[in-house]
Amino acid sequence: MANLLRSARLLVSDLASTFLFLVVLLATKDLILAVALGVGLGVLQIGWLLVRRQRIDAMQWLSIGLVAVSGIATMLTSDARFVMLKPSVIYCIVGAYMLRPGWMNRYLPPAAVQTVPDIGYIYGFVWAGLMFGSAALNIVLALTLDPVTWSAAMSVWGLASKVALFLIQYVTMTMIGRRRAATAMAST
Repeated sequence: MANLLRSARLLVSDLASTFLFLVVLLATKDLILAVALGVGLGVLQIGWLLVRRQRIDAMQWLSIGLVAVSGIATMLTSDARFVMLKPSVIYCIVGAYMLRPGWMNRYLPPAAVQTVPDIGYIYGFVWAGLMFGSAALNIVLALTLDPVTWSAAMSVWGLASKVALFLIQYVTMTMIGRRRAATAMAST
């Protein structure tokens, strides 16, 4: 359970500024406020890691960079499509990043890296597929829905799809890992 919570914490941290943006937009319907708070949280997260001299992962730099660029473009133009299409850019970049073998090791406990590295490798590609599919869905919704409806739809999809895949992966890797560990113990 501790490994599950650690992995979930890292994932939520990486996506916190996007979550804040969506929640504020849904709650207040104020696009500028949502953008400003999302950008502010992202900057604070990076600042906190820099002050603590902690390593900043490429995904974290990517997230804050895109939040800042699309947020500033939205504020300057008052056109919500910059922010609405930003997740598609993020999904595509993240999907491409997820095609890199071993990216998932940061999120896996050492036991999983030792016992089921092949399954982690496969799920890396499954996650990439989810990102590319989410990018396509977001483009369709951003071009056909108003900002508030889009925000609600993408919030539900984004959270539900990632939590579902996370849980499926966790259960699958745990079951296979336990079976492999039992087989290894039985053969010694």
